[in-house]
Amino acid sequence: MQIAVLDVSATTHMPDVLEMPYRPEVEGSGLPGQKAYTYRFGGPTCLSGDVIGDYSFDAPLQIGDQIVFHDMAHYTMVKNTTFNGVPLPAISIIREDGSVELVREFGYQNFKCRLG
Repeated sequence: MQIAVLDVSATTHMPDVLEMPYRPEVEGSGLPGQKAYTYRFGGPTCLSGDVIGDYSFDAPLQIGDQIVFHDMAHYTMVKNTTFNGVPLPAISIIREDGSVELVREFGYQNFKCRLG
């Protein structure tokens, strides 16, 4: 199976994917094997279980493609971590007109403060 390593992590950003388990909807995707190209989405941490799920697409994924996860705010904002130094997710709002408003971004200081 093709593996797509994303810049998000089940372990650090999407704990509900591992704990519930929960398979988030991905815009334009299908179930594994439903469309021509199937990928297993993995995160950038060292954990072998940092797997988001399997998704299929009509066309091959390319480096730099944007993957849009739906319905992910419930635990993503309250249970995220900085395991392996993976940054916290930024908080943005997509407006009805398609514009994106960046509400908050997190950096090294946020990571350092979490260390106690």
